[in-house]
Amino acid sequence: MKLKTDIELRMNDEIKKIRSVYFIGIGGIGMSAIARFFHSNGIKVSGYDRSETELIKELEAEGLEIHFDENVEVIPKDVDIVVYTPAVPKDHRELVFYQQHGYKVVKRSDVLQMITKSSFNICVAGTHGKTTTTTMIAHLLRDSGYGCNAFLGGISVNYGTNFWSQTPAGASEGNDKNVCVVEADEYDRSFLKLDPDIAVISSMDPDHLDIYGTAQAMEEAFIDFSEKMKPGGLLISKFGLKRGKDLQARRHLTYSLQNETADAYAENIRMKNGSYEFDVVIKDNRLEDVILNMGGMHNVENAVAAITVASSLEIENDKIRGAVESFKGVKRRFEYIIKNKRIVFIDDYAHHPEELRALIQGAKTLFRQKKCTIIFQPHLYSRTRDLANGFAEVLDLADEVILLPIYPARELPIEGVSSEMILERMKNTAKKVMNKDDLLKWIKTDYIKNINTEFGQVLITGGAGDIDTMVEPLKETLEKI
Repeated sequence: MKLKTDIELRMNDEIKKIRSVYFIGIGGIGMSAIARFFHSNGIKVSGYDRSETELIKELEAEGLEIHFDENVEVIPKDVDIVVYTPAVPKDHRELVFYQQHGYKVVKRSDVLQMITKSSFNICVAGTHGKTTTTTMIAHLLRDSGYGCNAFLGGISVNYGTNFWSQTPAGASEGNDKNVCVVEADEYDRSFLKLDPDIAVISSMDPDHLDIYGTAQAMEEAFIDFSEKMKPGGLLISKFGLKRGKDLQARRHLTYSLQNETADAYAENIRMKNGSYEFDVVIKDNRLEDVILNMGGMHNVENAVAAITVASSLEIENDKIRGAVESFKGVKRRFEYIIKNKRIVFIDDYAHHPEELRALIQGAKTLFRQKKCTIIFQPHLYSRTRDLANGFAEVLDLADEVILLPIYPARELPIEGVSSEMILERMKNTAKKVMNKDDLLKWIKTDYIKNINTEFGQVLITGGAGDIDTMVEPLKETLEKI
């Protein structure tokens, strides 16, 4: 697949005119990647978010100006463009000010559309699996010397960032590629602003029903996304998707974990000390003895998708194999916080029933003899209401379940919807709802006392809210045992 552009991301004329950008919700994972893009190109970047996080501290350390009060008196008045996330309330005072005073106000997806207008785009979509797959692809291209620019929905452990624009070490002179690897977010139909040269669709399970209304409407959006392919583009979709046959693309490959009917699949999978070794078959190409140092069989499947993309770009098998082995994963995607004989502590962003299923099954498969306890924080009242039965069914796979109160994010409470809604639907009797303070006390007393001395235990924290703030105090407590 021949590419005829420049390795460093070219700024088109629309972007070149911008001298100053203001972000409302700058701490979001997708927003911060775009903020870093502008900052890396010498454009002044400032923004608002409601609270300071570790990611925001990193942005401030990089030189971005950020404040935390919703205050029109302190916001810059000389900005060329204002970018906001759909998660920001419509009555946000700063957003309203800019809208009413004639500023150019756009969503994050509009800016991503501007940035990628003139590049070769590898876009990864799916209700789950997209962040890890996007990061794997970007790492494979960077580590192999092929090169890419990356806009990720998570923090790459290898590079400690969710954005980069770089010329790969060892790239040949005259390497004239202008490639963007982009996480294509289905929320608010944002991914329909993108024009992929290569598209990956990892899943189409119901989610964001507050936006789409029905599962069918959401599926139609993925079909619309497949129609956004550029002429001659390549679609790579998971084998067996419910509406897979309706996806529109002249060039279409399917991938699977182990189904040999797919165009790409893994076989001869072996598990060793929390890692996987396997072979990958892609039509006439075969990669043997691929090593993935990440937990979860779903990540083997994600690796098959990423390898299929790299293979389609004619990257050499040895380079692909080496890049997969060196991939360290994504923060909060089956991330090992502690891994020893007595305790395995895993943190994960899983916030959908199918993500939780993959997470729990992955942990229990890798550590069969260890008791598995999951601490889960539901994310959004609407998602909890719509998917309560699914959450209950999947959480029953764990040996013990602790639920935190719902993290509301952008939503107001819904009457009758709480974490107890999931709890009462579960069949497992080893279950509780706790607040964060009670959770820490429980870990220090009951949990530690009951760790199996022969086989050890697995502890998982899962969710897309602020449960990540519990990881460090839990780690400190567990490291003392």
